[in-house]
Amino acid sequence: MTEQRKKSILCPRCRKLVSSDEEYCPYCGMSRPGSWWKGSLSRFYSNPQDLVRSIIWLNAALFIFSILLFPTRIGFSANPFAFLSPSDESLFVLGATGTIPIGIFRRWWTLVSANFLHGSILHIFFNMAALRQLGPFVAAEYGASRFLSIYIISGVAGFLVSYVAGIPFTIGASASLTGLIGAILYYGKSRGGIYGQAIYKQATGWVIGIAVIGLLVPAINNWAHGGGLACGLLIGWLLGYEEKRPETSFHRGLGAFLVFITAAILVWAVFQSLFLRFIRM
Repeated sequence: MTEQRKKSILCPRCRKLVSSDEEYCPYCGMSRPGSWWKGSLSRFYSNPQDLVRSIIWLNAALFIFSILLFPTRIGFSANPFAFLSPSDESLFVLGATGTIPIGIFRRWWTLVSANFLHGSILHIFFNMAALRQLGPFVAAEYGASRFLSIYIISGVAGFLVSYVAGIPFTIGASASLTGLIGAILYYGKSRGGIYGQAIYKQATGWVIGIAVIGLLVPAINNWAHGGGLACGLLIGWLLGYEEKRPETSFHRGLGAFLVFITAAILVWAVFQSLFLRFIRM
């Protein structure tokens, strides 16, 4: 008689101990919790640092691509905020947004793509530094799916507000970042206590700093910042955070849907920009 040993694993969804050959998790009902890809995806999603790092690398890759798309038109201005800048043509075909792309060319999908484009090396550096600081906290407290929802929807909402306000041409992750700050504001105020109040005060300081910079530095899209901040507050309230409301199938489904739509738009932006580039050669 031979003995068959079953390997125990943590269910990728509910994190409870189950057998790796279970058809369904007996606790949450997830199908085939022992499949290798679900385990790998779960480990990736459960590590806020890896999740945020992947978004940073995506932004960096698109920035490099925007530079290389029309390399003879790179900006080398003496202005440090415009140094090593992709051309406006490159940014346009890759998905910059505003009243020109949307109002004239009907490129509504740019409300998503513009969040992943940047206008200079300093622009992307400061935004990604902020994402590295804010992202892991929001991903840890809200969970990966809600973090992604906050980041993507806030960016779209911020640029939609700036479009309505008449901003002609705009890019950058700032609307998404202020959305994260809005979610942190809600978290701190809702949680309360010494820890919650400390988080709330720190986030309030960030809001004041962003407002001051927006007033002092030209070409800052304050409409997108305000729209993203308000949207982050609203989504934080609607979706809740882990300590108050554990992640549900709705949260996971919404996050997966938004990631799929974003990925499809960015892939489309890259391929159509390459097509436009090569037909002009």
